[in-house]
Amino acid sequence: MKKGIHPELKDCKVTCSCGATFMTKSTKDEIYIEVCNECHPFYTGKQGKSKKAGNIEKFNRKYGITEEASK
Repeated sequence: MKKGIHPELKDCKVTCSCGATFMTKSTKDEIYIEVCNECHPFYTGKQGKSKKAGNIEKFNRKYGITEEASK
């Protein structure tokens, strides 16, 4: 690597809006984020199934499909 052209890499404290913090390396001293792995719905398991069920019900209503007819 060439000397004098790369920024200095230092310890950085990352703070999420949920209050979680962790340390990493960055050119900044502190970073503030909105979503982290502790509050993101994908990682906490609070997403998916209810939305999928809603889409199926919406499709069935749109095309007039009843549960008895689909069996």
